[in-house]
Amino acid sequence: MTSPLHRGLRHLALRVIDLPRSRRFYEQVLGFQSVWEPDPENVYFSSGIDNLALHQIPKDELSSYQPTQAQLLDHIGVILDGPQAVDQMYREILPKIEALGGRITKEPKQHRDGSYSFYFADPDGNLIQALYEPAISKLRIIADP
Repeated sequence: MTSPLHRGLRHLALRVIDLPRSRRFYEQVLGFQSVWEPDPENVYFSSGIDNLALHQIPKDELSSYQPTQAQLLDHIGVILDGPQAVDQMYREILPKIEALGGRITKEPKQHRDGSYSFYFADPDGNLIQALYEPAISKLRIIADP
């Protein structure tokens, strides 16, 4: 059941250690396009249906910034059309992900529920799941008129 009050989880904001590095990662690995840069410390991206904000951790906080031993956010996900799309994305990002400060954390795998995915980390260690999930991968977003 969906709530009539919202249209889904379509916005994510992450604090990052090095904004230019993280920006390159999300542009080149996930193909996000910048839609607004209010100042040098913030950039807002869109995939066409989702919105991602990257916020530079302020310089006066960086020296005292202590990442936790365990990430509190387990992972974020990007939905793909099918297992072939997961494999294609894996092949395409594999040669460039380390150069952009990320890393593959789990190779493509079939899951018991019929989903198929792999995991990778961005430059700050945030895990991202590239996922085919049968129940939602075939849904289509229809824009308002």
